[in-house]
Amino acid sequence: MCMSASSVSKGGWRIGLLVLAGLLLSACATSFPPAPAAAADDEYNYVIGPGDNVNIVVWRNPELSMSVPVRPDGKITTPLVEDLPAIGKDASTLARDIEKELARFIREPVVTVVVTQFVGPYSEQIRVVGEAAEPQVLSYKQKMTLLDVMIAVGGMTEFADGNEATILRTAEGNKQYSVRIHDLIKEGDVSANVEMRPGDVLIIPQSWF
Repeated sequence: MCMSASSVSKGGWRIGLLVLAGLLLSACATSFPPAPAAAADDEYNYVIGPGDNVNIVVWRNPELSMSVPVRPDGKITTPLVEDLPAIGKDASTLARDIEKELARFIREPVVTVVVTQFVGPYSEQIRVVGEAAEPQVLSYKQKMTLLDVMIAVGGMTEFADGNEATILRTAEGNKQYSVRIHDLIKEGDVSANVEMRPGDVLIIPQSWF
């Protein structure tokens, strides 16, 4: 069946409207609330992860004091203590656990643990994906901000749509927030700077225009 030019024109117009409506609905569906400016937990304690280095000091027992790495399986080994889990613990908790193990061999051990190389467990690292100049995984630091993260990854690529970036917050059940990276680093709008939380994933999309 043949169609007139006007019918084709009307059909194309209707298709265009449908496409536009779809894009608008898609934009609405991907809109997220702005990220809160303050997000850091004042009670946060650094949690040990694989790749960290811990300095163990056993009072009055220098032969038992040493610096050891946390293995990929999250455990450490020291004299008299083998395969002790360290991952997911803060320094004080690990020190108490070492004391319990050493108490089987020496009387009333007093242990201090200091983390000297920081990587952290995967669950607490900051991940930056998409149109960052250098997408990477960062160790979380207390009061770390969006600006700190962007400096660490070298900013955005020329194809980035910074004001459409989002933070996926795993600490809040994968809730997603919008952030304005372009306004922050290109316009100097400090109101766009927000605090990060352990486990955040920063997603920087590509611009379509």
